[in-house]
Amino acid sequence: MTWFKSIGTTEAIFIGLFIAAYFAYIFRLATIAKRLQTSFRPLLLKVLIRTLAFALIIFSLMGPSFGETTKEVKSEGKDIYIAVDLSQSMNAEDVEPSRLSKIKYELNNIVQAFSSDRIGLIIFSSEAFIQCPLTYDQSAINLFISTLKTDLVPNAGTDFSAPLNIAMEKLELAAEGPITQQKSKIILMISDGEDFGDETDKAAKKVVNTGVKLFTLGVGTEKGAKIPEGRSFKRDRNGQEVITKLNSESLRKLAADTGGNYFEINEDQNDVKRLIRAINEVEGEVRDTRQIDASANKFYYFLGAAILLLILDALIRRKTLRL
Repeated sequence: MTWFKSIGTTEAIFIGLFIAAYFAYIFRLATIAKRLQTSFRPLLLKVLIRTLAFALIIFSLMGPSFGETTKEVKSEGKDIYIAVDLSQSMNAEDVEPSRLSKIKYELNNIVQAFSSDRIGLIIFSSEAFIQCPLTYDQSAINLFISTLKTDLVPNAGTDFSAPLNIAMEKLELAAEGPITQQKSKIILMISDGEDFGDETDKAAKKVVNTGVKLFTLGVGTEKGAKIPEGRSFKRDRNGQEVITKLNSESLRKLAADTGGNYFEINEDQNDVKRLIRAINEVEGEVRDTRQIDASANKFYYFLGAAILLLILDALIRRKTLRL
């Protein structure tokens, strides 16, 4: 027999105090019976019943477990590639403190929510690069997230097809590994929606054909903001300050074309919790199955016996003195 909870110092003190008080009560009854020259034996049965009931209650609180059984435990997980847009427009401050800073903060929450899944990080603008391959190491992922900045990639315009193609390539390679033949694969694309690529539709069809789940997360506002550049703001060829706005339509279309969902972060809205719930709803792939020996907590047997004894104690009437 095993026990779910052991008796600690606090429990032992209270049990000791109760036992001492109960023995003092019994001693008092015995003393009174002796002075009155009456028998104490009729009360011995009730004392025995109460003592046994008390012991059974203590046992039930300790959570006795016995009768071992074998249970099958399955380990499930997903492969998630997070593609983060690092174009200069992500430095805009229409979402405080900036689009990229806000995303870095929320990415830590997303990584924490999927501790049992493999997560990889892709950075992109006009080109895409693997910043961190699929890994279970949350510390490594969070370290790479903390270093994200817009000068890590060339900024010649944003192209959604680049991160989609590289994510698909890496996920297909992962599927050939020894863990499983078919995996639950997810791509999360985070951007302000400015897409200047010509092959996004082609990449989206590839996502659909392979069954990968795609979620998009837009960050920014429709009003938009200027793009910080040094001590000033970015200007166009005509010398006008550039205003970058959230283009949610491109991200919504990409999610709709691939059967995924679109989420958004703006000045009044933060859909990260909804995003986490949506990813959680994607069924994970079984990666490991094992048999373990388990025993169930059978406290209710002892508690039930104690209750029956207390009922019996209430029904038994014994008189040591008749007035």
